[in-house]
Amino acid sequence: MSTRRSVVAAAALATVLGSLTLPGSASAAPASSTRHVQKVGTGSYKVTGTGSGEPASISLEIPKQAGPDANDFSRSGRGPAGAHRSLAPARAAGPAGPAVAGGVIRNGPQLLGGFDGLNHRAQRTANNGNQFTLEPPDQALCVGNGHIVEAVNDAFQVYNADGTGQTGVVDLNTFFGYPPVLDRATGVFGPNLTDPTCLFDPATHRFFLVVLTLEQTPDGDLTGDNHLDIAVAADPTGTWNIYRLDVTDDGTNGTPVHPNCPCIGDYPHIGVDANGFYVTTNEYSFFGTEYNSAQIYAFSKRALARGDADVLVTQLDTPGADRGLNGFTVWPAQSPVTSDYERSAGGTEYFLSSNAAEEATGTQDYVSTSIVTWALTNTRSLDSPAPRLGLSNTRVGVQRYSLPPAANQKAGPAPLRECLNDDPCATFLLGAPDPFKPEALSPLDSNDTRMQQVTYTGGRLYGALDTAVTVGGASKAGIGWYIVRPSLRGTSLRADLTAQGQLGLAGNNLTYPAIGVNAAGRGVMAFTLVGDGYFPSAAYSAFDGRTGAGAIYLAKAGLGPQDGFSGYKAVSGDPPRPRWGDYGATAVDGSNIWMASEYIGQTCTLAQYEAAPFGSCGGTRTALANWGTRISQVKP
Repeated sequence: MSTRRSVVAAAALATVLGSLTLPGSASAAPASSTRHVQKVGTGSYKVTGTGSGEPASISLEIPKQAGPDANDFSRSGRGPAGAHRSLAPARAAGPAGPAVAGGVIRNGPQLLGGFDGLNHRAQRTANNGNQFTLEPPDQALCVGNGHIVEAVNDAFQVYNADGTGQTGVVDLNTFFGYPPVLDRATGVFGPNLTDPTCLFDPATHRFFLVVLTLEQTPDGDLTGDNHLDIAVAADPTGTWNIYRLDVTDDGTNGTPVHPNCPCIGDYPHIGVDANGFYVTTNEYSFFGTEYNSAQIYAFSKRALARGDADVLVTQLDTPGADRGLNGFTVWPAQSPVTSDYERSAGGTEYFLSSNAAEEATGTQDYVSTSIVTWALTNTRSLDSPAPRLGLSNTRVGVQRYSLPPAANQKAGPAPLRECLNDDPCATFLLGAPDPFKPEALSPLDSNDTRMQQVTYTGGRLYGALDTAVTVGGASKAGIGWYIVRPSLRGTSLRADLTAQGQLGLAGNNLTYPAIGVNAAGRGVMAFTLVGDGYFPSAAYSAFDGRTGAGAIYLAKAGLGPQDGFSGYKAVSGDPPRPRWGDYGATAVDGSNIWMASEYIGQTCTLAQYEAAPFGSCGGTRTALANWGTRISQVKP
């Protein structure tokens, strides 16, 4: 049975502007280099036991090293200085764009069904409980050949369309052949894996799954060594070939030597065209505070699909590439069908990025009136022994976007908060009363202004980002979305804006958008809905390839507030920063579209929280976190 629940915005902005293109600058050619990458082994689902998930001690729930990613509370901001996921200041929201009142659109995408995906308890109890408490999940989703693959920080599962498991839950360390991130019996630490992302390629019929791996000493200290692990499989329930790409860029393992490195290849995301498989990262100094630029890694996807023992990768650097500004979160496009691939200029992969962040501008204004279209040309040379790629970009003028404010939550049962404010309960959990009480329910992180998932179909690029919007007379977290038509004359790139808009909902917030569009130009934009009227919920908008976003619909309403450790001073520090995101995902499967969003799928009282086993609320959460994910299928 299909259901549709419209919760349309009292003020949903869907402004369409005429075509406006700003010519690209004559930047110097980006530095590039090609090196060999070896297949290091195989990975697969392996049966592991399930732990209790009960916290032994707070010090062993959250890695003692924050790592180089101060914006990821899975490492809690307490590690070596530097290498932030974002240099954004603490939620000083930028100027908000105006929202135009919109009416209810009742004819929207049909929700075919959905199911709850991985949640924090499932990942924390995987591998006999030899896992950490982590926020946020970082949503990865890919669908094809009857398989629905989900990965989060730090677990993996494959489903049927009805939500039944084709595999059980496996931790990512086990899947990729590593020892546990923490062996709780011996106290020995293994590698710390983060930022999963995946796609299904319609040409090779292969699944690609990528994670960022941070090496640690047996005592849990980060070494500075980090690499991308790339897994490739025809059947995600079977054997995956694994390749390891060093991203330290300090000369190690054939990497180029970049300033302020060893560096971290943060926030990896992936795309494909007719010829290549592409991974992009943001490069920060591992032990410092410096940002270099976005990196683009280009592989022959046929070589990866064949399982070649040795493959080539070409790395391109983007410092100053956008009229003197550094590339930042240059998100590669993926396409729903092979006929969508751009084959001109020897094969072309497109990317979108934004340029409001401090990483790009060097300032903390976090405001821009342009986005950037990128083209990587001559990609068919990736199948040759000496790839010769060209990279160009051009700015596209858009409505002003800016840093969104934090997303307020609807009040509701928050037993971790209540426990921290109760001395006996806090002492049981922390070993002492909470010195920061009374703890308050915190607003959620709303991302910065970076580009999110990018789709290329029908000759158009689709992308969206988080921005401040004025809606209902207040500044809220909302979404800016864009439809761009790129074109090439030779290798000269032009990009025309065909539609744009900003979407908001009065009294509420929309965060972490992901657009999915099928080959017919019909799609959805998935996001989290949270605010005065809604606990963190999985929501989406109808999305048309010509007119963009329309009404807002619920895929699954949240049942309670986010009540995780990163929102409370006693566990995450003062001020706390409740983590959410860092991205959602969509995946096209024929004409239908799957969505994966973070939401809160449980609720309980303090009495239920304190009942044995402590903090589990009947097996629906852990003592320190309660995030969940929702996977939904929509017929546009």
